[in-house]
Amino acid sequence: MHKRQLLSFAAALAATAMGGAQAQTRPLRIIVPYAAGGPIDVTARILAERVKDALGPVIIDDTANRLKIQTLADLIAYAKANPAKLNYGSGGNGSAGHLAGEMFKAQAGIFAVHIPYNGGNPAQLALLSGQVDFNIDNLATAAPNIRSGKLKAIAVTTATRSSALPDVPPIADTLKGFAIDTWWGLVAPAQTPKDVIAKLNQAFVAALNAPETHTRFANLLAEPVPSTPEAFAAFMHSELGKYEKVVKASGAKVD
Repeated sequence: MHKRQLLSFAAALAATAMGGAQAQTRPLRIIVPYAAGGPIDVTARILAERVKDALGPVIIDDTANRLKIQTLADLIAYAKANPAKLNYGSGGNGSAGHLAGEMFKAQAGIFAVHIPYNGGNPAQLALLSGQVDFNIDNLATAAPNIRSGKLKAIAVTTATRSSALPDVPPIADTLKGFAIDTWWGLVAPAQTPKDVIAKLNQAFVAALNAPETHTRFANLLAEPVPSTPEAFAAFMHSELGKYEKVVKASGAKVD
């Protein structure tokens, strides 16, 4: 038995800041050729705030966040045209987002520097502030900012579309065979008698199939997936094999 929680592939939208009242002339625009949140961006915003009374609205134009990336194909094309310019964040070394990012890089034939953070929330804050270019994150974590328009979801990592984001295509539409989702399940000590395992499985499968469980899981953007002990064991074996290749190729290690 296990339940899946989809990963979303999100890129930050362009961000501009305007201060003060509407000026009679065209607003002053300060172009910052680096990502939002960096030292140059911060100092430019401080100055913009200080001169707004004398000069009117001042727009900070972070050109590094205006890559015009709307699709996964756009991101791949940009990465290939601009080698070593992209980076991506994750909730830490060895996390699902890290391994998904390495698998994506390998299959897309691109390079992006991995920036590990101490958890998913700090990684998402880094994306929102422009410190990283893209993340591969749990949909439950990213969904509020996607819905508010602060983040743009360009793909989901599951093999098929998510009912939570039906308009967002899977990575597999661009990179055939790509499929990653986070999951967790229930296991028991190795020597547990088979009749006890069967009883536990029966009870938890019934719980996973309950309408209330589906409703409560849906609020978490998670999907209950009832299974048998044998099917779940085979699934875990398959997952270990998939990630083993990524770990060996990338050298990823858990912090």
